[in-house]
Amino acid sequence: MDFPWNELTLAFSHTSMFPFFDIAHYLVSVMALKRQPGAAAMARKNPLSSWFTAMLHCFGGGILSCILLAEPPLRFLANNTNILLASSIWYITFFCPCDLVSQGYSFLPVQLLAAGMKEVTRTWKIVGGVTHANSYYKNGWIVMIAIGWARGAGGSIITNFEQLVKGGWKPEADEWLKMSYPGKVTLLGSVIFTFQQTKLLAISRHNLMFLYTMFLVATKITMMITETAIMPFAPFEDTLSRMLFGWQQQFSSCEKKTETKSSFNGTGSSTSKPIAVASDKVKKKHTKKTE
Repeated sequence: MDFPWNELTLAFSHTSMFPFFDIAHYLVSVMALKRQPGAAAMARKNPLSSWFTAMLHCFGGGILSCILLAEPPLRFLANNTNILLASSIWYITFFCPCDLVSQGYSFLPVQLLAAGMKEVTRTWKIVGGVTHANSYYKNGWIVMIAIGWARGAGGSIITNFEQLVKGGWKPEADEWLKMSYPGKVTLLGSVIFTFQQTKLLAISRHNLMFLYTMFLVATKITMMITETAIMPFAPFEDTLSRMLFGWQQQFSSCEKKTETKSSFNGTGSSTSKPIAVASDKVKKKHTKKTE
């Protein structure tokens, strides 16, 4: 039983992302761009700007990882095949007659298939980023986590910079201020694969890639079918936040409780004092009468 499992996971880890998985990634990225307000009008008014924005959506993670490693950020332009493929997806998405691509993409099964295949590419990007960073900084696990996260989910940060240049940046939508689900799950994957790369996690890479990819695909499809944005590990985040960062609130609540108790005891002692004084006066009067 163990041999077929290893054979399956090993074959899965050797799966090529080109061309089908890359097409799914480009399609989902460009469709997300097209759904932005004014994107279709911008494509007709200024096609070059729209094309450049689409390339940032498609290759933003690679650009950000190159910037962090002091490599040429335009190195992605050297891959002519992927550039032509992404450009073709951009062109038929925005300029296809009768908007056939958008109409075909509107069907839920097509969206589920494309989103699932895009999540597969996320795993490959994280692993590639962690391995590439390890070649520069041997066992530098912080750098490996940063590069893996940047390559897997850096497109959202690059597109935020693009929106800032255009004047449409919104602070509440910034990935640094409010991390989205892709950013969180990519950061989790980058940490896991970094631990595996540095031998801190006793599991083979192909098994980990298979398990992590199945988790990504199942979670993404479930979120799309149920139409919910609830994070699958939100309870874990809340528990961890209370354990690590909730001590100040607990101390403040304890201090409030002690203050209320002390104030209650103070009022009780102040009311008991007049009663004791009155009883002493009664005793003195009684002794005078007896005398």
